[in-house]
Amino acid sequence: MARHWVATRPGGLDVLSFEEYDVPPPQQGEVTVSVRAAGMNPADAKHVARGDPAGFPRAIGYEVAGVVSAVGADTGIGSGPVAVGDEVLAFRISGGWATDVTVAARDVFAKPASLSFGEAAGLLLAGCTASEMLHVTGVGEGDTVLVHGASGSVGVSALQQAALLGARVIGTASAGRSDVVTRFGGVPVAYGDGLEERVRAAAPGGVVAALDCVGTDEAVDVSLALVADRGRIVTIAAPGRAQAAGFPAIAGSMPASQAHRDSVRADLVRLAGEGRLVVPVARTFPLADAREATGLLMSQHPGGKLVLEP
Repeated sequence: MARHWVATRPGGLDVLSFEEYDVPPPQQGEVTVSVRAAGMNPADAKHVARGDPAGFPRAIGYEVAGVVSAVGADTGIGSGPVAVGDEVLAFRISGGWATDVTVAARDVFAKPASLSFGEAAGLLLAGCTASEMLHVTGVGEGDTVLVHGASGSVGVSALQQAALLGARVIGTASAGRSDVVTRFGGVPVAYGDGLEERVRAAAPGGVVAALDCVGTDEAVDVSLALVADRGRIVTIAAPGRAQAAGFPAIAGSMPASQAHRDSVRADLVRLAGEGRLVVPVARTFPLADAREATGLLMSQHPGGKLVLEP
């Protein structure tokens, strides 16, 4: 019998329930994946905490990697033909914190052999989000960009993708995480009192865009002080400040965001397969220990991607 994690109602760790369920057989346009790794993301916890009660119970998890165990009739996946036994990754799905899951085939891609299941399961949500942030702010070759929260999962992907575009990145992080920013090509700057002055010193020519992955008032205030064009500031964590100050906020639930993120999935998988986009996995947990893992995720200091393994 398959098992998956569901949120029985909006709330915290106490609403998570590990339940048996019948995996529906795949219809045309669907495949069933035997999950080897499920990615964890802050959105998993946020959407449980803030969800509409009418949308519960709700299966949790937006991205997985695993092995195809069944294929619907006349069905190919996002990357092409597929067969039982193929190693794949999938995003954007629902119910990924599971032993098995049936999903739309268009959201499934062949897993590069060079990636572990854990790396593959942590690639696309952060990668697609970072890609959209760079796209919305028009980052290109020669630009100097400020990334707030550069040592987190989205920030690390943004560092790497910005470098591939030929941009220079100033990345804010805690002093203890500056080595992560350096590892992925950024210039680390510690957040805290005096941040604006430290960024100015690190980028004497100025910064043309700012990507906010943390949503603090400090991050927004410094971005507004340093970036002349508010259309080149973007946040994924401070929508209220964005609306008030007149700069973009993006979220996966927005149609434009969905369209962009869907369009870049195959390219991000290719880059990861070529070793040009790295997914640092901080820690893995047994699937049955998802509550403990979610507690670490919600602490906002997981140190990298967290992965659940059935």
